[in-house]
Amino acid sequence: MNYLKTMAKLGRGNELIFRVAVSVPVYRLFDYLAPDNFEPAAIKAGIRLEVPFGKGKKIAFLVEVADYSELDSSKLKRVSRILDEKSLLRAKDLRLLHWASRYYHHPLGEVIGAAFPVALRQGKLAVVQTEKYYNLTESGKTVDANQLQRAPKQKSLLEKLQQEQLPLSETELSAWNKNWRPLVKPLLDKQLIQLAQPESKVMFAASLVRDDTLQLNPQQMSAVAAIKEGLGRFGVFLLEGITGSGKTEVYLQVIRAVLERGQQVLILLPEITLTPQLEERFGQRFAIAQCLSHSKLTDRERQAAWLKMQQGDCFIMLGTRSALFTPLKNPGLIILDEEHDVSFKQQEGFRFSARDVAVVRGKILNIPVLLGSATPSLESLHNVDKKHYCLLHLPERAGNAIEPVLQLLDIRNKPMQEGLSEQLIEEIKITLAKKEQVLLFLNRRGFAPTLICHGCGWVARCRRCDANLVIHYAEKMLRCHHCGHEQRLIAHCPACKTGELTALGLGTERVEKVLTELFADKTIIRLDRDSIQRKGSLEGYLQQINQGKVDIILGTQMLAKGHHFPNVTLVAILDVDSGLFSIDFRAAEKLAQMIVQVSGRAGRCEKPGKVIMQTRRPEHPLLTTLLRQDYRSFAKTALAERKEAGLPPFSHQILLRAQAVDAQMPQLFLQAIVELVRPCNKGHIQVLGPVAAPMARRAGLYRYQLLFQSAKRRELHKLFDDAVPEIEKLKQAKKVRWSLDVDPVDLY
Repeated sequence: MNYLKTMAKLGRGNELIFRVAVSVPVYRLFDYLAPDNFEPAAIKAGIRLEVPFGKGKKIAFLVEVADYSELDSSKLKRVSRILDEKSLLRAKDLRLLHWASRYYHHPLGEVIGAAFPVALRQGKLAVVQTEKYYNLTESGKTVDANQLQRAPKQKSLLEKLQQEQLPLSETELSAWNKNWRPLVKPLLDKQLIQLAQPESKVMFAASLVRDDTLQLNPQQMSAVAAIKEGLGRFGVFLLEGITGSGKTEVYLQVIRAVLERGQQVLILLPEITLTPQLEERFGQRFAIAQCLSHSKLTDRERQAAWLKMQQGDCFIMLGTRSALFTPLKNPGLIILDEEHDVSFKQQEGFRFSARDVAVVRGKILNIPVLLGSATPSLESLHNVDKKHYCLLHLPERAGNAIEPVLQLLDIRNKPMQEGLSEQLIEEIKITLAKKEQVLLFLNRRGFAPTLICHGCGWVARCRRCDANLVIHYAEKMLRCHHCGHEQRLIAHCPACKTGELTALGLGTERVEKVLTELFADKTIIRLDRDSIQRKGSLEGYLQQINQGKVDIILGTQMLAKGHHFPNVTLVAILDVDSGLFSIDFRAAEKLAQMIVQVSGRAGRCEKPGKVIMQTRRPEHPLLTTLLRQDYRSFAKTALAERKEAGLPPFSHQILLRAQAVDAQMPQLFLQAIVELVRPCNKGHIQVLGPVAAPMARRAGLYRYQLLFQSAKRRELHKLFDDAVPEIEKLKQAKKVRWSLDVDPVDLY
């Protein structure tokens, strides 16, 4: 409704209706009477409001202003207050959120809520707390830093500012040295540095980019040229580069071109473990501040980053999945690094794919989207085949590095020491003797996945899940990795009272224990979710590795991508067989990606690398294909198999999950949905189930699911457009928790 009509309605004394979305799991909007004494010109879709809701108040988002409501106006409550003078989201931001709500069949209020950082979602003021900036005085620019020889820490700060020749913010100084604050006052007293206005950061920046760009090889030059040619309009580029081929340098040189156009760049990463190295690399290249957005930051830090991008005060954001919805004042490019990674798919609540939504956002903003990976997803390769994406290929490692040699190590009937074969131990010794580093990969944390009684066969099971409790030996705990339940590690079997309790299977903690015995004089670091819980611990470990202070690196999937360890020349995958057999049709793709990504950590500089995969199935087709050919050969075969079987990306899926304390209720609910949709199904949609989830009980709830699959995406979504309002009305819906997962990446 336009504002002239709004004014006219107000002039006639009619009550206007504010139609709002509230961040609750309900598929509807809510009508409220307009607040008292508001300024009509300030009312825009997307502004935040405070509204009475139930017995309390909630933050709502204005969707539209209407002059009628289907409800009796006497029953409507009035908006309590307006929180924003103008919408924090632009029209194209709202357009994307409306699309996402429709495509993922998720309540609009929760979708809009997901676009805001927590603090703004809670109704906090949309202001950025101003940082202090410091720069050199005229004396500071010319003074010899060696005059501060007796105050080495002050000297280092002065040298830092002299080197930068630009004002540095508190955030940038903290990234340089967490204990910088005590060094500032003496330098201020000596009139060598001074407080600078934040605006001066831009004024002093004669160039956005430092002069340390690397020389590109012909393939990199071709990729950069193609993407730069595509700036200013929508297009999707898939940068397929083998590990170590210099994809990051391509990103950096394209980003430079975007910055020179005065536009912003959003870079999405699958995990926060990749941010420290990339943040450092970007800081070395670009002479402007960058924003970070991920779950390890405080709410205040995330709000500040969000608002800086929204207001155009920051030009680069590095973030994880949720950063995708950050509003951009001058958008120029979206990059997704490791686009194949399943971490880009949200697995609870609003289950969106950051990769797929990024492509839609690029189309709405009319800017290019760059997807990068050494092991592209089959969906992206399928889009290349259909000419929807432009493929850019980097087939060679950058510089003088060469690809590592892959070797299958048959461990059948071989003596093992906690997962390490004698041959592998010997290879580790040879590598360490050359003063080179070793990386061992095992995608299972904890000491061992099972505690079993050798006498009677009793197994330590989680009381709330269909899963074994994992042994965490150092903490003397048994822990469920699914619901978080934990209990003390027991010494005697509770069933037979006499049996010997035995740890069965391998975890990173157990392998670390045997490594410390075999290589007592070496420095060993374990990187998994348990070992990096303390803030800053990951950055500290990575720094030690890159400084050569670590001999053996042991870890889980967080080591599998993105990291650049120049002195790692031996990589060993300890248990490659665990991924060869699975009910998940995507398992082979995930395993192939993992093997290639982990292998890519070896020999990234001039020293040659070797990758050893311990296996009891050396003849397995997936392993032999990767050994003798490459990932692309595997992907070509896998796509042909998917096409033959009618599986994604040649079909489309929606998974409906239901769970309840009562084991019967999810089945009854899903069966009711089968009956509900049967008249609407024209025969093009397969309905599979209801069946128990692969883990039938989790966190005390029984879980069932219903899979809908069709080669016609439009018909599948039309079915749910019609079905969702009716599903909410089912009496069984009130007795279960249910959710929709559009384009699921796993069926668990």
